Amino acid sequence: MHNLSVQQLLTHQFSVLNETECSSDIYSWLVDEASMTARLEAYCQKLEVIIVKEGFIPDSELTSEEVSLIVNPAKSERFWLREVQLIADGEPWLAGRTVIPESTLQGPEASLKSLGARPLGHYLFKSSSLDRDFLTPGTLCELWARRSLLRLAGKPLLLTEIFLPASPLYPPLAKGSLPCTPEPH
Repeated sequence: MHNLSVQQLLTHQFSVLNETECSSDIYSWLVDEASMTARLEAYCQKLEVIIVKEGFIPDSELTSEEVSLIVNPAKSERFWLREVQLIADGEPWLAGRTVIPESTLQGPEASLKSLGARPLGHYLFKSSSLDRDFLTPGTLCELWARRSLLRLAGKPLLLTEIFLPASPLYPPLAKGSLPCTPEPH
């Protein structure tokens, strides 16, 4: 499991989890509807984004689960794929895969293609038009994960996040630790 690349992790079968299958500490992370970027930033001095893969892909490159969640069978279109790792103080904490139908990238949402090293959460949670259809906790390759269907101005995007072993979701940091306070610069 730990030898898998980020891309391999992100395309494995997502297993849905219910509240009784993990501790309440872990479950609270998996169902947190606020910005996960902001929550992770509270636990480190520096959070950076490493782009693993980014660009347009055909629907044939989506997983069967992604197809069932985001593809409109009435139209054939390309999808903007953004796969990233969030690195906290030099340690990989989260892998993310965002799938965005090309039709979502109209108007102000076109800027989703040019986030670069900016975290997606910084963009999403500043939008007044953000809604969430669902947030599903689960596992991918024995790692804690979650999947969300979000909408910006009614237009969908699918986000899958995998918490990597160094993240504060895993013990010993997950139980009873307090977020660090960044030192002034």
